[in-house]
Amino acid sequence: MTDTDVAPAVPAGTSKTPSSTRRRAWTVTALLVVFMMINFADKSVLGLAAEEIREDLGLTASAFGLASSAFFLLFSVSGAAVGLLADRVRPKWLLLAMAVLWSLSQAPLAVGGGLAVLITSRVLLGAAEGPAFPVAQQATLSWFPDHRRNLPGALIVLGITLGVLVAAPVLTWVIQNHGWRSAVAVVALVGVVWALLWVRLGGEGPYATASAPKGPAGSGGARSESAPAGAPTVSAPSSAPYRRVLATRTWIGATAAYFGTYWVIAFALVWLPSYLQDALGYSSAGSTRVVMLVWGLGGVAVLGQAGLTGRLLRRGTPSRWARGGVGGVLLLVGAAACLALPFAPVGALTAVLLVAGFGLAGAMSSVAVTTVTELAPADRRGGALGIMNAVVTTAGLLAPTLIGHLVDDHGADGYRYAVLITGAVLLLSGAAALTLIDPDRDARRLSV
Repeated sequence: MTDTDVAPAVPAGTSKTPSSTRRRAWTVTALLVVFMMINFADKSVLGLAAEEIREDLGLTASAFGLASSAFFLLFSVSGAAVGLLADRVRPKWLLLAMAVLWSLSQAPLAVGGGLAVLITSRVLLGAAEGPAFPVAQQATLSWFPDHRRNLPGALIVLGITLGVLVAAPVLTWVIQNHGWRSAVAVVALVGVVWALLWVRLGGEGPYATASAPKGPAGSGGARSESAPAGAPTVSAPSSAPYRRVLATRTWIGATAAYFGTYWVIAFALVWLPSYLQDALGYSSAGSTRVVMLVWGLGGVAVLGQAGLTGRLLRRGTPSRWARGGVGGVLLLVGAAACLALPFAPVGALTAVLLVAGFGLAGAMSSVAVTTVTELAPADRRGGALGIMNAVVTTAGLLAPTLIGHLVDDHGADGYRYAVLITGAVLLLSGAAALTLIDPDRDARRLSV
């Protein structure tokens, strides 16, 4: 065992975290941001190369949608299973296994094969990547006390945005100059390089088995964001079983809200470039720029949400409003943009509505994770996050297939119907965030 395998301890009774621990915390966070970048670069390959793949393999829109949805066939199941396992096995080794497996799963597709190889590769890749986001969040947040988790949690979500922003121009160039299989090989190789770095530098932090300090009786239970910076957390006993955590209105609301976010992510990854080119008349280069704008706004929304939420929490605003309220409002604004988009004339207004509708929803993923982390006891976090991710990512199974059928049945108009459905999903998700999320209330109930 090396020194990087041992999480540095935060001295009891101190108000400051040692500088070595802070440096290590941000090193691990940076590695996990890159981890999520690679994760979403893997996912974005099919969307960026949609036209080339369909032409090369002779696929209809429905068949391509099915192949894209195949990625999520085991994604949700593995997300739940490994999430539960993360409460018993160190996240360091789970993350390493994921990175190795998703690189190996793409090797056959990079070499050759038709639709069967494409589907098999995507199923295996989905199984390997399913637990990535919740386990990466669990590992990252283990380095920070609850009142300092908004920024690192948001940075992991930002890794999703950065992955697509970097992948879009780089992989588009590779696809156009060397073919779509070469793009698959590139992302697989980058995964191997990350795994080698993680073995040396990765690990869990001193807050891996800690819960937020509880307030006085009747004062709001798990509220901790007003705690002084660097305040040591206290160990929480094993308390509520998973079924009680998953039955809380907060867990249900966060999961429903995050479902809307993932629906938008699945749409954007698989069909957004095709929508821009086939329905709105953009060139390949123009669609790439709009895709980058969408993900760029998503990154701004994630960081802006983290800053606003942290400021509200430090001022004593309950998490119900600081987290659920902020995330819910962003979802509702995105819903309004999507519902208006099909009726807007093609031009600048269309671009603005599209970027807003698809870009603002991403912030809810960070809100959902930090909310459930605040709610769940320390020894239930991995499972609570993993099961949430499993439920949420069924959107990735449904959305690409549904959109593919709409396009086959209605041509370019199928995209209009898909955008309207997306607006309705975001509307319901935003309402769930605003009406159900209240970690303070549900944490008190779990403690009884």
